[in-house]
Amino acid sequence: MAAVTLLVRDLDLMTRYYRDALSLDVLDDGAVPDELASPEALGAGGTGAARRETVVLGRGGVPVVVLRREPELPLARRGEAGLFHTAVLFDDAPALAHALASAARTAPGTFIGSADHLVSEAFYFTDPEGNGVELYHDRPRDRWSWDQQADGRREVRMDTLYLDPNEFLARHLPRDAESVAGARASAAAGAAVGHVHLKVGDVDAARGFYVGTLGFEETARVPGALFVSAGGYHHHLAANTWQSRGAGPRASTLGLGTVAVRLPSDDAVTALADRLRHAGIASRHDGAALRFEDPWANTIEVVGA
Repeated sequence: MAAVTLLVRDLDLMTRYYRDALSLDVLDDGAVPDELASPEALGAGGTGAARRETVVLGRGGVPVVVLRREPELPLARRGEAGLFHTAVLFDDAPALAHALASAARTAPGTFIGSADHLVSEAFYFTDPEGNGVELYHDRPRDRWSWDQQADGRREVRMDTLYLDPNEFLARHLPRDAESVAGARASAAAGAAVGHVHLKVGDVDAARGFYVGTLGFEETARVPGALFVSAGGYHHHLAANTWQSRGAGPRASTLGLGTVAVRLPSDDAVTALADRLRHAGIASRHDGAALRFEDPWANTIEVVGA
């Protein structure tokens, strides 16, 4: 996965939240990949004007969230398709603990819950404009369990178990001076988009698009939700109808701008473009990224490694 673009009303407020509360860094132009600096990615208004209205945040030079100011757009209406949450994957539990502690100090009212998912430990927030955010770390892959299904699929074993944030912080934040060096390393550790969870109108239609057309593997299903991935990950994308059952294509609103997917090569991007064409799905390539929409008008951008 690559950076998620959010269309926002108050760019300064949202920048402060993702920087100060969630511990992401504002990246300068030299750290921004070509696909995020293209005129189409930056939006209308030309490269210079759009750059002034866009902030890219990440960790270790890796973009995670792109905030693009679009003050004229309306808020999304209840029940519409769009973003459920952007999930930021931290390198390890101590790095996640530092981000969690920062959020607790800076914006405690945005915390909405936590869970042990067996494959990961996760903490959930709602940003100042109502976008969902998950901060998480993965347990080692050799601790994940997979179950063979009757239809031949393998499903990763996930759950939603209670996770005490204070106990997590106590386990992973340093308590004495000897841990200062490790604490500094954890605070500077990397992060990236681990997965994106979307609100859609129909799970079967999502399966047809994301598995049947795009080629992701289905890794789990629960009532009202589908989880898909590539390369044996627990999930890179999820789609649910918990708040959006029956929703049609999205209107142009604040919230989700684009979901970015990184494939292993430019040849893989070309092959995907061929699949989309054979499926009758319109797409466009601006020289930096392949862009198209899912059945709910969520914009997907695909780039090669």
